Amino acid sequence: MTEYYVPAGISETELVEKRSRFLGHVFPAATEEEARACIEAVKKKHYDARHNCWCFRLHTGTERYSDDGEPQGTAGQPMLNVFQRERLEDVCCVVTRYFGGILLGAGGLVRAYSQSAKDALDAAGRAAVRRWVVLSVPCPYALFERVKLGLQDRGGVLEDVEYAADVTIRALVPEAQAQPFSAWLAELTAGGPPPQVCGETFRAVPCA
Repeated sequence: MTEYYVPAGISETELVEKRSRFLGHVFPAATEEEARACIEAVKKKHYDARHNCWCFRLHTGTERYSDDGEPQGTAGQPMLNVFQRERLEDVCCVVTRYFGGILLGAGGLVRAYSQSAKDALDAAGRAAVRRWVVLSVPCPYALFERVKLGLQDRGGVLEDVEYAADVTIRALVPEAQAQPFSAWLAELTAGGPPPQVCGETFRAVPCA
């Protein structure tokens, strides 16, 4: 299965533009039902806001958006464009606007809704959904930091560490990097104990 990117968590951010408050919300959502539940929860919380504009983009290919009373094309679509550019899927975004009394114009609205969606995405973080090889990596204490850096350089994730006579790292390594990482480790440790493959997993792991 091809890897893809999803939000690492839930976020809420605030942007003020000419006295209007834009509250950006990002949620992970794997189905249309989950996305619409998130939208309704924000609408209920911010029932007194002028607008609750939203979009969602699913790994299945489904994309939806709403301007919720803003001029057509100034809110939902620009928000959706943010997630298309960032290649993010299984994501729902709602931007709540409390009107500040000053009209922003079409261009100002597009910029504000786009920026609010981007800010909320950055606050939520990104996670890569891919096939990972689970490795148990033994290494001497003296090489611990270098092994961690080598793992990170190859897109791997340190999941757990066991401290004993030596250090044993439980690592998640992208499938394509498992063999190169093992070869690099053998060179680094001058033929020391090789990492043991403990299995595989397909899940979301936050990106560094």
